[in-house]
Amino acid sequence: MTDSLSTPVRMTLVGAQHSIFRQAAQMARETGALVTMADDERSALDLLRRAGGDLIMIDVALDVPGFISALRAERIVVPTIACGIDASAQRSVAAVRGGARDYLPLPPDRDLIAAAILSVARPSRQMVGSCEAMRQVTDFAKSMAATSAPILIRGEPGTGKEVMARLIHASSGRLGHFVTVECHGVAPEILESELFGHEPGAFPGAVARRVGRVDEAEGGTIFLRGIEALSPALQARLLDLVRAGQTGRNVALTSARQGTRLITSSSSDLGSLVDQGRFRADLLARLDLAEIGLPPLRKRGEDIMALARHFARQFAGLYEMRAPDFDDEACRVIKGYAWPGNVSELETTIHRAILLAQSGVIGPEALVHTDGSPIEPAFDEHDDALQVEQLVGHTVAEVERELILHTLERCGGNRTSASSILGISVRTMRNKINSFVQAGISVVPSK
Repeated sequence: MTDSLSTPVRMTLVGAQHSIFRQAAQMARETGALVTMADDERSALDLLRRAGGDLIMIDVALDVPGFISALRAERIVVPTIACGIDASAQRSVAAVRGGARDYLPLPPDRDLIAAAILSVARPSRQMVGSCEAMRQVTDFAKSMAATSAPILIRGEPGTGKEVMARLIHASSGRLGHFVTVECHGVAPEILESELFGHEPGAFPGAVARRVGRVDEAEGGTIFLRGIEALSPALQARLLDLVRAGQTGRNVALTSARQGTRLITSSSSDLGSLVDQGRFRADLLARLDLAEIGLPPLRKRGEDIMALARHFARQFAGLYEMRAPDFDDEACRVIKGYAWPGNVSELETTIHRAILLAQSGVIGPEALVHTDGSPIEPAFDEHDDALQVEQLVGHTVAEVERELILHTLERCGGNRTSASSILGISVRTMRNKINSFVQAGISVVPSK
């Protein structure tokens, strides 16, 4: 594996510093990680409280479940991988059951270590493509990179919002870390500790001061993914932080000289959430000082095939294969499919195609969904099925109904994706579907 990290991953290796562990540390450094070593669980906890981290690898001979429980008690959220030399199946299984993400055998294999690091690091992927929409977005992002303004990145799921955030950080010249915080699916109290840290005694289990992600990112960039998921209390605290320009420990979010750059992202219509009372208008006004809207993949023209070939080369290299090409029919399918999951869906589809292709050429039979069903184009540039002449004699309501039903079918029943493609809200889509059902019209089941 040859991927390199645009922002080094901070990896903590926990265990006795014998030769094999030092070898693993060196391999991780060669991959691009910043490695610190701790002899035991207590030393590792002290290190994580003070400086944070992105990934832990811990010797399975230690008390891995107990260590992970201690992390949870102090609301420290760091992916943990167990590793060991000739470890018994019982110990490795116990480590995974205790909360470890995976188990890696030692002596170390460089590719396995690199894969483990990259799996949690979300490495920067190259911005591929040259369509006008992406060129304008990228140019604007780079022009804003040198400023201290908060940036809000909007786009459908899978459009590459974190990739864009990393591009802005890399173009900013900031010397600090790029730190990502996932806002979805995290309990508010845990997310609060993740962002702002805590003091000893702040809650049961808080035995020492813990540095938060905002402090970890000092002088760099903090990226909040899925800002719409913040609780009202955290919205208020973030607003205070941005408004004041600093935390209680003088970590500025608006100072270009010493502070932390704030980038947020959302796949939701934050304006609608404001109208519903679910998001603060004053916070949105400050986060939205500069807005970057990423176009969906279906609107990126020839970029779709450029990305497909990029991913084919990437995954072929991973498996030490010659990069395959795409036959004409596969190109037709890729260009014609709606890609409701955008670039992320294309990436996983091409990964599967690399594994399924029977020769040096990818055909349509290798382009399948997760369940193995074939990917079918929603349209064909040579298809004249929707010529205006064929619409004459039909009411607007009839044309609208057929378009909605056809789009739903092509999206496999995914209401959100179909709504996005049609440019209507999910609520409007739901109301339309209910009217169809009441009229006795068959609708593809929801996905």
